[in-house]
Amino acid sequence: MNNQRVVITGMGCVTPIGTGVDSFWKGLVSGAVGAAPITHFDASEFPVQFAAEVKNFEPDQVLDKREAKKMDRFTQFAAVASLEALKNAGLDQGGIDPDELGVILGCGIGGLTTLEEQHQNLLNRGPRRVSPFTIPMMISNLAAGQVAILTHAKGPNMTIVTACASATNAIGEAFKMIQRGAAKAIITGGTEASITPISIAGFSSMKALSTRNDDPAKASRPFDAERDGFVMGEGAGVIVLESLEHAQARGATIYAEMAGYGTHTDAHHITAPDPEGAGAARAMTKALADAGLAPEAIDYINAHGTSTDYNDRLETLAIKKVFGDHAASLLVSSTKSMTGHLLGAAGGVEAIACVMALQHQLVPPTVNYENPDAACDLNYVPNKAVSASVKATLSNSLGFGGHNASILIKAFE
Repeated sequence: MNNQRVVITGMGCVTPIGTGVDSFWKGLVSGAVGAAPITHFDASEFPVQFAAEVKNFEPDQVLDKREAKKMDRFTQFAAVASLEALKNAGLDQGGIDPDELGVILGCGIGGLTTLEEQHQNLLNRGPRRVSPFTIPMMISNLAAGQVAILTHAKGPNMTIVTACASATNAIGEAFKMIQRGAAKAIITGGTEASITPISIAGFSSMKALSTRNDDPAKASRPFDAERDGFVMGEGAGVIVLESLEHAQARGATIYAEMAGYGTHTDAHHITAPDPEGAGAARAMTKALADAGLAPEAIDYINAHGTSTDYNDRLETLAIKKVFGDHAASLLVSSTKSMTGHLLGAAGGVEAIACVMALQHQLVPPTVNYENPDAACDLNYVPNKAVSASVKATLSNSLGFGGHNASILIKAFE
């Protein structure tokens, strides 16, 4: 085991409240909300008619137009975010052996838009009219594959699929890969584009989504007593992880240190979390142990905080189990109150939120928090960002199938 220190040297994102890290962060700290009526398709007959879509996304401004047409929307998001992250890291013009640069992305579902469009072609026009690009546009791993082609990254390349924990697991596995010397730097995070008819219909049938069609901006309300489900989001969040030795040798700007990773499985139910929050608690405990930090060292937790009854209650319970008396001093917020739930991409954008909180000593809020819930009784940074001393953060992601993942990001010293 090499046990190299690993740092964050680049960031890029595409989100419902802003494309680009600066725009995203400005949206977070101002309490911007991305939820609005769905424009991707006619949702007038659906039980849920709103989502947090990425606005004014123009991949042709960054990607070759012909190549972009061969990518599903989730891959376009990943490509744009990855190129921003690599440029932000100062690696867009070389500076690293391509064999030492990897790509590990998370994606929960993949190319649903392509699947639905080409299925209609099959039904309406016959099998010969199905695009030859259907499969490479649809399969989840092609986001990582396309990013590797664009960036000439020839190191480890894979896609992690653990539902809503995908991006956080991807970041954690990339961290461990660099720690043991398998790569010098890895482009990592997550991407998702699942605001499609089958996705909205399926999640609606599960009763997982908020039905506040009359007031989308107020629909995502994590930890609030009046929450009634999550808001579907889309986008990508990507960071560049790099060994400290390599980053320092090339004079890179270091934004934060990736210090710990924990993952644990509920083995309880296909969608419901463990009723005692045990899996989430173990993931956080493992991340702390991996970083060699006591619970008291954590200042801020970016919670999974989906705005569903079970998640918010049981995540709160898990935090209290892990942090004990210190839980009362923690700042905990759910940025999903603004971005909606980006499914497999959530952990990527939320990792960036943690880095920016460290950089600016400012904690983003949980908006729409208006009605206290006795089962959710932590400091959720209600409605307005707060200035605070932030030296160490945790980001939690909990997914269908019982997947729990936590990463610990701290100030670089």
